[in-house]
Parts: sequence; structure tokens; C-alpha cells
Amino acid sequence: MSTTMTVRLENDVKDRLDALAEATQRSKSFLAAEAIRSYVENNEWQIGEIQAALKEADAGDFAGDEEVNALARKWKVNAG
Repeated sequence: MSTTMTVRLENDVKDRLDALAEATQRSKSFLAAEAIRSYVENNEWQIGEIQAALKEADAGDFAGDEEVNALARKWKVNAG
């Protein structure tokens, strides 16, 4: 199922979308829908990770000094 929505674009962005649609032989609608889908998926993931991290922080689930130092030593050794 799909739905229709109207989006306002700057003239430059519309021109670039027109050129991309022609170059890829895809419709502007297809390209715009793909871009929005990708944006939504990425931001849903990012927000989910932030919310999970905030829950851990609120629960006091932090790395201790030794864990942080061990990680720093690991990266220092592997960086060179």
C-alpha cells in the first residue's frame, strides 16, 4: 500500500532530482520515496540506540574505570 504526499523542494534540489531521475531512468517519485525510506530507517535506528543508552545511563549501567582503561590500552596498542 502506498499514499501520496506533497513535498516542497528548493529549485536547485528539484533540478538535481530531475537530473538524477533521468540518469538512473527512475521516476522522481521512486527516488524521493527511497530517500525518505532510507532517512526514516537511519533515524529510527539512531533514536532507538540513543533511547537504549539513556535507559542504561539512568540505570547506572556505566563502564568502570578499569574497563575504560583496558579499552584505552587496547586501542593504544592496536593503533600503531
